[in-house]
Amino acid sequence: MNNSPIGVFDSGVGGLTVAREIMRQLPNESIVYFGDTARVPYGSKSKETVTKFSEQIIRFLKTKDVKAIVVACNTASAFALPEISKETDIPIIGVVDPGAYAANKTTVNGRIGIIATEGTVMSDTYAKVLKGINPELQVFSKACPLFVPLVEEGWLYDSVTYEIADRYLHDLMSYDIDTLVLGCTHYPLIRRTIQKVVGDDVTLINPAYETAKALEKVLVDNGLSAENRKAEHKFYVSDSVSKFRTFALGILPCSVDYVECVNMEQYSE
Repeated sequence: MNNSPIGVFDSGVGGLTVAREIMRQLPNESIVYFGDTARVPYGSKSKETVTKFSEQIIRFLKTKDVKAIVVACNTASAFALPEISKETDIPIIGVVDPGAYAANKTTVNGRIGIIATEGTVMSDTYAKVLKGINPELQVFSKACPLFVPLVEEGWLYDSVTYEIADRYLHDLMSYDIDTLVLGCTHYPLIRRTIQKVVGDDVTLINPAYETAKALEKVLVDNGLSAENRKAEHKFYVSDSVSKFRTFALGILPCSVDYVECVNMEQYSE
């Protein structure tokens, strides 16, 4: 069981930031990654729809004999994690809790900003988790829905991306935040632009990094850590294999040799 892969899924390519951190921090662990590229984005969809999609993906990942699952999508973590956790007997973690705990440890003035998709912001999940950790925290959230399509398009350093980031973050900065959570796994891919807009006095929290650390603890606690061996990674998408492979090659510290398109309707109940 220890050498079975980790299942990682996201609405598209954003979850590759989580996969990248797992590869860096847990180099012995193999990954089965699924990107729901046919149905991206999740951030503007209802809780019921995101939960249904997530349940389908869990069924698919189970066919790959994964030993643990990482929900590498903030929207799915916020909307679907409680429900899908009931359907599997293997460890499953999301990205919200690790990011929230890191933000609480980082802030000095207790004023934390959250940027995320519309779904994650509307769920108020980050604020609830943060308030549960420390009721004295002040949390300010801002939906940035255009960031996902910009990242998916590959416009990571484009002037248009900077202009949109400046418009989104202008009001948020008026709250004197000292910590900003990148509450969507796509957002670390434009981290440089976001940092330029908010300035060096604001610390950015990358939940992808924190999630990899949390995963390591889960594996150790459950006796599931892989042996010292060469990891093998496989990638699956619901649409556009070639576009995904090109994008992944620019992000991941590994080759992307195996990418397969999957019809997710076969995993409906």
